[in-house]
Amino acid sequence: MSRFMSPRFAGLEAYTPGEQPRDQQYVKLNTNESPYPPSTEVLERVSKAEVELLNLYPDPTGKVLKEKLAALYGVEAKNVFLSNGSDDILNFAFMAFCDAERGAAFPEISYGFYPVYGDLYHVDCKKIPLKEDFGVDYLDYCGIGRMVVIANPNAPTGMEISLAEIEEILKTNPDNIVVIDEAYVDFGGTSCVDFIKKYDNLLVVQTFSKSRSMAGARLGFAIANEAIIEDLEKIKYSTNPYNINRLTLAAGEAAVDSNAYYVETAKKIAQTREMTTSKLREMGFTVLDSVANFIFAKSNALSGKVIYEELKKKGVLVRYFGKAKIEDFVRITIGTPEQMNVLFEKLAEILQEQKGA
Repeated sequence: MSRFMSPRFAGLEAYTPGEQPRDQQYVKLNTNESPYPPSTEVLERVSKAEVELLNLYPDPTGKVLKEKLAALYGVEAKNVFLSNGSDDILNFAFMAFCDAERGAAFPEISYGFYPVYGDLYHVDCKKIPLKEDFGVDYLDYCGIGRMVVIANPNAPTGMEISLAEIEEILKTNPDNIVVIDEAYVDFGGTSCVDFIKKYDNLLVVQTFSKSRSMAGARLGFAIANEAIIEDLEKIKYSTNPYNINRLTLAAGEAAVDSNAYYVETAKKIAQTREMTTSKLREMGFTVLDSVANFIFAKSNALSGKVIYEELKKKGVLVRYFGKAKIEDFVRITIGTPEQMNVLFEKLAEILQEQKGA
């Protein structure tokens, strides 16, 4: 840290993204990207004509994309917020709805950015342990009197809580925002978007990065009561009103127009997830029941660190966190069936090599 950095950030521990190495070709199963390309409509919409307009600012309101998303989710455009990836929205939520008096609560084992935002804004954060089976106990959040942030499905476990449980959290925290981070919901989870018509304290956050094959475009959206959207817009227009570039807006519009394509690719990924779960269990792995585009698995023979390191040597990247309670696990993104077959082959080699060592 330089001598110019404000002392209030001295203890800040930044979020660590998944590896993006360039030293060789890898089967990349570590950052939960889609293995499938964007739809042909997206490729056509990001055209030479659109590129030639890069000298002009994009629409800061994202009016067309908001209207398309509203129609898709059965809400009104005034209920939709757009931003530069869902991380941006989570950042704004901590900024807007927490302060010295109003804290936050989220699972101890979840998306690693939540505690970073808490530290960034000096928010008192309660990190709640998961149950023995790695599930979120909704009762821990009922009446907690803080902004609640729950990834549903949770990361890195892939497990979800029910709509009935989310509703209890909403009912018992009427004076606090409840953020449901649905980054992975399209792979088999259940969205709570419809609850925004009933509860004015719900903020649902989604992204184009996962099921819509646009991780590189950086586009996220939120759906909530109009007043919450206005709060987020105030933060956005006070920081960077043009935070979505015109190519990303065009790609987002085309992605919504071709939603059927993404529904199909999400189904394919879910099918591959089930095949992968079965195969790994046959190989002696413990695999949590996931409804996301990744699985959380541990070997009954080798540590998570060894699995991660040996797979990397063989050209396969998975995510290893090395944190208490989950140090034996690795998170494996679901790729194409062909990519998963490479994973199985390399894991079999590793298990055999370690057995003979």
